[in-house]
Amino acid sequence: MNKLKKAEEFVNVHRVKKEQFPAFHVTPPCGWMNDPNGFSSYHGKIHLFYQFHPYNEAWGPMHWGHSETTDFVKWTELPITLAPDQSYDDAGCFSGSAIETEKGHLLVYTGVTEQEENGVKNVYQDQCLAIGNGETYTKLAQNPVVTGDMMPEHFSREHFRDPKIWKEEDGYYMVVGNKTDDGKPHVVLFHSEDAISWEYVSVLAKDDTGMLGTMWECPDFFCLDGAYVLITSPQNLSADEEFHNGNNSVYYMGSYDKNQHMFHYDAVYSLDDGLDFYAPQTMLADDGRRIMIAWMQSWDSNIRPEGQKWSGMMILPRELKVKDGKILQSPVREIENYHRNGVRYEKQEVQGTCRFDGIKGRVLDMTVEIAGGNFREFTISVAQNEQFHTDFSILQHKNRIEIDRTYSGMVRDANAIRRVKVKSPCKKWKLRIILDKYSMEVFLNDGQQVFSTTFYTSLEADQISFACDGKAIVNLEKYDIVVA
Repeated sequence: MNKLKKAEEFVNVHRVKKEQFPAFHVTPPCGWMNDPNGFSSYHGKIHLFYQFHPYNEAWGPMHWGHSETTDFVKWTELPITLAPDQSYDDAGCFSGSAIETEKGHLLVYTGVTEQEENGVKNVYQDQCLAIGNGETYTKLAQNPVVTGDMMPEHFSREHFRDPKIWKEEDGYYMVVGNKTDDGKPHVVLFHSEDAISWEYVSVLAKDDTGMLGTMWECPDFFCLDGAYVLITSPQNLSADEEFHNGNNSVYYMGSYDKNQHMFHYDAVYSLDDGLDFYAPQTMLADDGRRIMIAWMQSWDSNIRPEGQKWSGMMILPRELKVKDGKILQSPVREIENYHRNGVRYEKQEVQGTCRFDGIKGRVLDMTVEIAGGNFREFTISVAQNEQFHTDFSILQHKNRIEIDRTYSGMVRDANAIRRVKVKSPCKKWKLRIILDKYSMEVFLNDGQQVFSTTFYTSLEADQISFACDGKAIVNLEKYDIVVA
């Protein structure tokens, strides 16, 4: 039995019941999920592939899982797309991207092999192709089509992964993450006229300072609202007020020299300041919107409850815009089509701790505006009962946000608290909070900052409370989200 069929048969036997999953976030049918892959449009539908290990809830030999949607909210599971079944990818089909071409839906991915040479196991990563019709895909006989020996000397063969493809007037381009022998991160650029035969072009971007990590995973390069943006997920990024230790996801704003094929960046910002966000990937929707998705988990934490037979989920896709040199993020507007049971309060005083009738639940879209008052700290607690709660706090006197899931019930959580500086001074606070059973995504002041966090508290904990050490005047608007 081939590996693809074996994996699909395993999933069919071990598929987790629907009610155990979030309502509208993409999850694996069973087993392990990490990076989103191949986020793209094909024949009018949106496709999302992802890193998938079906056989247990831990990372393992990577397959590509597959889901599709027409509105970024309601997803349909499709059969597994790729399995590590060829000599050039038998150690894993790692992350990549996809694009619609005249020949079909083209997938570009990293094939991983392990070879023992002189008693030493060496890992090689090369870029490979598969073509399909939106349901079934075939790997190309020409694979691998981009290999490490196409790059300059001293570039890594082991850390050469995560191709992102796009099309311009003169053909197809692809960026791939790499690092040099001295541990410096690079994004390398390739070109092809037909998306099959590729040539090395340049180093698109790099860091020689040692401050921006050692390897830039999952690069993504695009123009948005007239500005050029590079997204990466650096490993071993140095911590400061903007970034935390370990694995981050950031974006660089700068200018692109098309003649030299070099991106010159002058600013670097965090994409998400929560506890769970990595490996973002964007697509250009058919209506022109730039939409981003990401893995809503972190390599730095492992909080899946014992006995849960699936691990990992994606964020709710987000619309991206550029304003004043920075990216603004908002939930895809399609989520509003699923709003039900609206509840509104205006000019309510919050002193001490309080709750509001109708403001509760674990699958909802809630906006909280602090329109006035005088306070130092203001906290919203969700997924709450007498035993559990997850807190989002505004520390106004410190110009800081604090997320705390110490009491969410996860005993293995090594990263329970995140403290982040507010990037833009606030006279008024506006929070849009998306809850989906086991996750919270908070959009601060129309997406100037976003905070994604997971928690696997029992669903019986569905209360929401507000606490203030002074007085706050708030407006509240809450909708249940119902995805049948």
